[in-house]
Amino acid sequence: MFAAVILAGLSSFMGVAHAGYAAIVVNPATGQVLSAVNPDQLNHPASLAKMMTLYLTFQKLQNGQLKIDQQLPVSAWAANKAPTKLGLRAGQTISVSDCILGMVTKSANDAATVVAEGLGGSESHFVDMMNAQALRIGMTDTHFGNATGLPNSDDSTTTRDMAKLAVALYHDFPQDTHYFATKEFVFRGRIVRGHNHLMDHYPGMDGLKTGFTDASGFNLASTAVRDGQRLFAVVMGGRTAAARDNLMARLLDDGFDNRQTPAILVAQAGGAGTSMTHRVLAALSPIGNAEAEPMPAPQRHHRRGKSEPVARNACTPHRGVSCPRRNLAAHPAVHPRHGATRLAHRNTKKPIMMASSR
Repeated sequence: MFAAVILAGLSSFMGVAHAGYAAIVVNPATGQVLSAVNPDQLNHPASLAKMMTLYLTFQKLQNGQLKIDQQLPVSAWAANKAPTKLGLRAGQTISVSDCILGMVTKSANDAATVVAEGLGGSESHFVDMMNAQALRIGMTDTHFGNATGLPNSDDSTTTRDMAKLAVALYHDFPQDTHYFATKEFVFRGRIVRGHNHLMDHYPGMDGLKTGFTDASGFNLASTAVRDGQRLFAVVMGGRTAAARDNLMARLLDDGFDNRQTPAILVAQAGGAGTSMTHRVLAALSPIGNAEAEPMPAPQRHHRRGKSEPVARNACTPHRGVSCPRRNLAAHPAVHPRHGATRLAHRNTKKPIMMASSR
């Protein structure tokens, strides 16, 4: 009976979103894809879906239909979203600014839902807006199932599409992309810290977004500047947060040096040893846990004898006051390597297990 279920799953496995390893690096100035492994493989976006929620938020701010200090109501539907979240309660209000920062740092599902309801009237209508905008951007292989990225059997995307969205965010809303560099902010008297720990260690990285569910694996969309050149990269299906971050560092290093990243390194970071049985079951039952974004253990990559500095945000808005806007293109050039390559190579010596009982 079990074998029959597996065979049935295998017959429909192709075209089903799952936690498959994939990566891409693009140069937005030229449109060139510098490196790509499985860029069109369907995966669950997890909290990378919030990049589209943020895109639509920035769009409304830009056309004057929304104000940064505007207070949005918190519904019971939003307050009851699964973690991670800001802990909003039904009947409260929250500023647009705090919603943005909550999504960027803590990947707050309640904040994302507040925005969705505020802009779309309901989350389901907002999802229609998300999918319509995805088509306008050219994300032809993407379908969003909700505004948060929480487990949903109907959502799917690719690294190529997520790279298009990341580039569009920086191209269309340069006045707002400073939010993606925020590492922590003060919300109602407490410090809310972010999940994107690679920004603490990779010189020149100033965004974008992390994501995780059991069905998606560990996802990351990143952008970094070196010698005046900006690159975007997306990793999906990482087996751990550390493996995902190490791969991202290597992808960007290779991209800035105009090298292709070996596909074998992407496979290692993506846990190529996961058995087909496990992958089929994950695809058939994508709701693995309730968290769209867990807090990973801090990664220590500092040199021996030196303590790791505490991450600080570039701005600390309070009570709905927005951060000062700035143009990220003006960032100073950074040294091409300052420990990032050591970080990237740390996990690359392990053999690839093409079949595993895990």
